[in-house]
Amino acid sequence: MAETVKAIRIQRHGGPEVLELVDVPLPPPAENEVTIRQRAVGLNYIDLYFRTGLYEHPLPHGLGFEAAGVVEAVGAQVGHLKVGDRVAYGQSPLGAYAQARNVPAHQVVRLPKGIDFEDAAALMLKGLTVQYLFRQTYRLQGGETILFHAAAGGVGLIACQWARALGVKLIGTVSSPEKAALAREHGAWETIDYSRENVAERVKELTGGRKVPVVYDGVGKDTWEASLDSLEPRGLLVSFGNASGPVAGVNLGILAQKGSLYVTRPTLGTHVATLEKLQAAADELFGLVQKKKIKVRIDQRYPLAEAAQAQAALSSRKTTGATVLTLD
Repeated sequence: MAETVKAIRIQRHGGPEVLELVDVPLPPPAENEVTIRQRAVGLNYIDLYFRTGLYEHPLPHGLGFEAAGVVEAVGAQVGHLKVGDRVAYGQSPLGAYAQARNVPAHQVVRLPKGIDFEDAAALMLKGLTVQYLFRQTYRLQGGETILFHAAAGGVGLIACQWARALGVKLIGTVSSPEKAALAREHGAWETIDYSRENVAERVKELTGGRKVPVVYDGVGKDTWEASLDSLEPRGLLVSFGNASGPVAGVNLGILAQKGSLYVTRPTLGTHVATLEKLQAAADELFGLVQKKKIKVRIDQRYPLAEAAQAQAALSSRKTTGATVLTLD
């Protein structure tokens, strides 16, 4: 008889109140899966998109893509992992908000020494996102000046540190003086308080009128125009999230008017689609953590049963750094 574990499920789309803690069966792993007893789960904006229905998935379903824990069972075809390994993943089928679960083995990497479960759960999706943004989508060489929105958030604070490690001048947008100080402390070259300053005008001032070659925008609707207006001719807008809502009704002619601009809408999944690509990205990320170039900042911890409260705090922009759900 299959074991049962506690997990968060939703039956309908809506606010945080639709999250339910229920018992779900945990069958043995398939031949290409591993069973992970989870110790910490990462919370991310994409979880909210699936809860509200912005990103579609057949109901009912679980939530979450990122966690860390210990391998409890290994499928017959899995060669790179064994029972007892400390592991983490940042991409998976929906359902990371759970005590234990089966995950495709090609999405799971072993944790090196010195990286604990909470750090890993806060690091994988966000850190791998920064890896693909900075090293694959637009490969930063060092010396560039860039614009990164929401620089005091979970992804943003990793981006600030990674930019500093690369010798890149990161201009980060923030919503308060406290968040500005946090971003600068983590390596931002300059900050712009978008609640009080005109972002595009300030970028122009900071760059001596040149503007920037690339803007990394995980905010979406609210920052779309400012992002385009901050780009130099033939610059690239990397739109990788929708924290303020999706960008809609885009007239491609605007890209011509504003200087033959490029726009891309990348996802992590297409950048780490194989175990080899995932391992290479994770190795680069873990290496920077082990060298103390990147430190994970976890400012909020909630037990799994309080996942709804955790999501409410994230959506109200009351959080800084990363949030993790903890499991005993």
